[in-house]
Amino acid sequence: MSRRRIGFWYRLAAVIAKPPLVVLFKRDWRGMEHIPADGGFITAVNHNSHIDPLSYAHFQYNTGRVPRFLAKDGLFKDGFVGKVMKGTGQIPVYRETTNALDAFRAAVAAIQGGECVAFYPEGTLTRDPDMWPMTAKSGAARVALETKCPVIPVAQWGANLALPPYSKKPHLFPRKTLQVKAGPPVDLSRFHDKEPTPEVLREATEAIMAAITELLEEIRGEKAPDRPYDPRRARLEQRRKAAGRQARRGTTHSTPEDSK
Repeated sequence: MSRRRIGFWYRLAAVIAKPPLVVLFKRDWRGMEHIPADGGFITAVNHNSHIDPLSYAHFQYNTGRVPRFLAKDGLFKDGFVGKVMKGTGQIPVYRETTNALDAFRAAVAAIQGGECVAFYPEGTLTRDPDMWPMTAKSGAARVALETKCPVIPVAQWGANLALPPYSKKPHLFPRKTLQVKAGPPVDLSRFHDKEPTPEVLREATEAIMAAITELLEEIRGEKAPDRPYDPRRARLEQRRKAAGRQARRGTTHSTPEDSK
């Protein structure tokens, strides 16, 4: 099979989701020509709003190549949402369990079967204060190097203006424009004959994220920081500063008797 049929459940999801998206948002879609017409491939997408999966899915649905998302396993439980997730062929991710690798095996199998698998390499909403893509996990690179499939970078902007990261209060008016731009495949050929060591996976991941960031720079008309935001580094810096403040408070509160 060279490509996945859209199928009943995907069409049903589109019937439910597309009308409010069309009414509530304007659209600026570019780069659809980079979505392969046939064969398996990966799309790697930045993540800056809880509703941007709808924005990106709308964009790609209209190309005729529907994506299979890697999603939290909790979404696959009983109920209508669970039925839609299973019916549309989304891939459950069981975090921090021995089943975590099953998602990557399922992604590899889907790509080898001619389907599209969508990765959010950051793994969660960006924590960059200016909403640029942050450092990413290596899952997309790992699957890409194993399958040697095309990796299409996709940048999006606008959903975050309607629903900022980690916010529960939407700002729908005035109508926001959902901007989605796909780029040409990321050239990972230099990694294909190498052992997928942590260093190789890191470099491949950085190449993917650089392509996404470049597209987002074009959308926003701004230059991204030279070094992407790293949550781990930020946490370490916060702890270092907190320890420094605590040490200074201890020095301030000391008395001559304390040193006797």
